[in-house]
Amino acid sequence: AMVDCATLTGSVIIALGHHAAAVMGNDNGLVSELRDAGDASGERCWPLPLWDEYRKQLDSNYADLQNIGGRPAGSITAGAFLKEFVGDVPWAHLDIAGTAWGDGKLSYQRKGGTGFPTRLLIEWVRRRAG
Repeated sequence: AMVDCATLTGSVIIALGHHAAAVMGNDNGLVSELRDAGDASGERCWPLPLWDEYRKQLDSNYADLQNIGGRPAGSITAGAFLKEFVGDVPWAHLDIAGTAWGDGKLSYQRKGGTGFPTRLLIEWVRRRAG
């Protein structure tokens, strides 16, 4: 499986705020594993769909595809763009733009960079190894 994590879009902050990352991918089982690991670790993520309608927002008259699908569903269309390059590999993307920086109000985080999704990924790997 392949998991990528990036502060890919500011639009995920509009959708989920600073309380959860978005997770999306081409393998529902992998997406569920990451969501469960996020719940267990306190670094929550919420699944977003990668339906064909979102991929169509990337169509272009001048290229194979464009890298932005317009304002609507920006986090999802960014995920759809990434999906174009993973082939058949089970893959998930975590858009961590809303969770990468904290205000220091959580007992286990200082103000500044949060390290999100380190706890989530450690829990996911631990469960896979077990």
